Amino acid sequence: MKKPELLVTPLSVEDIFPLAEAGADAFVVGEQRYGLRLAGEFSREDVRKAVELAHSKGKKVYVAMNAIFHNDKIPELNDYIAFVREAGGDAIIFGDPAVLMAARETAPEMKLHWSTETTATNWYACNYWGRKGAKRAVLAREINMDACIEIKEHAEVEIEIQIHGMTAMFQSKRTLLGNYFDYQGRKMEPEKRKGKNMFLHDPGRGDKYPIFEDENGTHIMSPNDICMIDELQEFIEAGIDSFKIDGIMKDAEYIRRVTQLYRKAIDLCVSDPAQYEEAKDDLFRQIEAIQPPNRPLDTGFFFKETVY
Repeated sequence: MKKPELLVTPLSVEDIFPLAEAGADAFVVGEQRYGLRLAGEFSREDVRKAVELAHSKGKKVYVAMNAIFHNDKIPELNDYIAFVREAGGDAIIFGDPAVLMAARETAPEMKLHWSTETTATNWYACNYWGRKGAKRAVLAREINMDACIEIKEHAEVEIEIQIHGMTAMFQSKRTLLGNYFDYQGRKMEPEKRKGKNMFLHDPGRGDKYPIFEDENGTHIMSPNDICMIDELQEFIEAGIDSFKIDGIMKDAEYIRRVTQLYRKAIDLCVSDPAQYEEAKDDLFRQIEAIQPPNRPLDTGFFFKETVY
């Protein structure tokens, strides 16, 4: 069986070496001006350094440009793409066709990964963007395992899925948190907009939905974390190309440890599926042991019917 890439989201340049040692094959980095819901903010100098460190370990770096762009940022796209090429980035993650068009002009050799969060729900859409120049499609979080496998069977591009971490439930370009505090006649400190200890609380279900603001607007996140460490075999047998661990709103040690455990799970599943079957429950328990108490684990939509 082919071994899938283990893709991880570092918080800072300092995380690159520890995560590489823990087993990450590739990293997602970027800055919020161009990328959505990043685990950490990477300046241009940070991106350049992350690429240098990752490449020294034989790892890849993908730079996020998957924001929804309005007219005011369009003139910046070519310059940022030229920077990513100069820095040695291995691919650009995009959702907006404006990025694809700018990449064709500035860096036609640059690999592109299509990632829209919600609309990669069928293989026709994946192949459409593949024929436009994308090398990979990042599947929507709202589709089940059977749909993911069916898409892979028909896809002309690489397929990436998220296997761990929180997911986005809502985004608005509006600064809803800031507007709410302004309406109350209160000032909201800028650092409070980053999601620490800010939740939408559903007392009926007991769920707490993290909510934060950044340059791209307001984001509401899932109350649970996906954890598929004990359900990898079908995805690996189907040939899924990349497994993503999303570390947004987690600390560096948590991301490192989770990466280490998934590395072990993937390697076991590929080399000795029977041993993986024996070990997977313990691997899940080890993640449970480090999981924040307010973040229950579940399997996302992988075993559910899609409900929008």
